[in-house]
Amino acid sequence: MNENRWDMKPNKAKAIMIAKRQLAEFVCDAVNLEGINFTLPEIQTLLDGVTVGGHKINDQQIVLNQADTWRMLFRLIEKNQFEVTHEKVCALHLIAAKDEALEWGQFRSGGVTISGTEYIPPSADLLSELFERMVNDSYKLSDIYDKAIHFFLTMARCQFFYDVNKRMGRFIMNGFLLSCGYPAINLPVKRQLEFNQLMLSFYKTGDQKQMNFFLCSCLDEKIIKIMNE
Repeated sequence: MNENRWDMKPNKAKAIMIAKRQLAEFVCDAVNLEGINFTLPEIQTLLDGVTVGGHKINDQQIVLNQADTWRMLFRLIEKNQFEVTHEKVCALHLIAAKDEALEWGQFRSGGVTISGTEYIPPSADLLSELFERMVNDSYKLSDIYDKAIHFFLTMARCQFFYDVNKRMGRFIMNGFLLSCGYPAINLPVKRQLEFNQLMLSFYKTGDQKQMNFFLCSCLDEKIIKIMNE
């Protein structure tokens, strides 16, 4: 049985309802964290199918890819088809990283670096084994949020793809939470500096404790209250 530090009772329908209402906010914060500057009203306009002036076409496509990935995630969860598997993760990356990453929809075939740190992600030939280890290690964790955050952080540190790794890690983290009936964690852009500093430390050490605490602090108290009503 899953546990969680807020003692929330799982409610899949309610958790998905809340996440759908947050879609524009999720997308806005995610792209702004990547240095793509859109306001929330601009994101809402784009998601309504109206082009927004003053932005690169590529940047607008990244916004739409992000939204499309969320919609696919919702469909998989509602059909009880979401799983943390190589196949499902690559299928989501196919949408999220389309025309952005060097390769999309598959694990990277070569080496990568991470800006700002001397840490070097594992070589491409180890990725399948590391993915399986990530899944197996999750079974050792009892708290549902520890499991979800473990997926995000491991995916970010392993860099399974050439690009869109942190965004993919958050998709898998939140897909796992929602599929288990718990609310998603949004990472607000206003906490970007704190996030970046903690991630650089995490890349170096691999110790998840500080990042775990930070990510849990991003879960809105109002949402916890709604879940407990």
